[in-house]
This record gives sequence, C-alpha cells and structure tokens, in this order.
Amino acid sequence: MTTYRAATGDPWHALADGTRRAIVERLAHAPCAVGELARDLPVSRPAVSQHLKVLKCAGLVNDRAEGTRRVYHLDPTGIGAMRADLDRFWTQALAGFKQAVEDPVNPAEPIEEDT
Repeated sequence: MTTYRAATGDPWHALADGTRRAIVERLAHAPCAVGELARDLPVSRPAVSQHLKVLKCAGLVNDRAEGTRRVYHLDPTGIGAMRADLDRFWTQALAGFKQAVEDPVNPAEPIEEDT
C-alpha cells in the first residue's frame, strides 16, 4: 500500500509506474470503467482501482457515475499541466542548443605546454 501513497499528488511520480502509464494510455483512447481496464491489464480489479485512485489524486483522471459503475477519463487540466512542464523543458533545451549553435566558442590558439 505504500507504493500507492508515495505517488499521491505528484503526477510525474504517479506515471513512474508502468501499470498507471498503461491505464492512462488506455484512457487516452476512450473512457473506461474499472472492469474494462482490468481486462486489458495483468493486475487484479482491486489493484486497478488503487492505481486509479493514485491517478485521480495526482489530477490525471476523473470519474463520473454511469448507473451502478464509475467511468474514468483523463482530466484535461492535469494532462495539460504536464504538457506545459514538458514544453517548458523542451523550450529550455532548444534555447540552449540555439545559443550553442549561434555563439560557438572561437577556436582557441593551441596551448603551449611548459617543458
């Protein structure tokens, strides 16, 4: 149970788990109930519920009632926040690359060694 609590609230940590990434990938295609998700995963239905709880606490999924079951779907706000983080990292990396290309270090004169 510690595994689930450790990822609570941090979307990057929540996605560090392969099963949770698989759930997010599945939910990217269409909303699903726990039973539907569990059919496609090598873990039990209760385990899927625990993974969904972590993803929900991390702001990556939401659920809604449909009759007697809960249907889970991606939370666009949480996914958007992660996308913004990635875009920021990518922008910083590109800016660093641009600077390196546009401001190359002038070739230095050979350094003479003292003999």
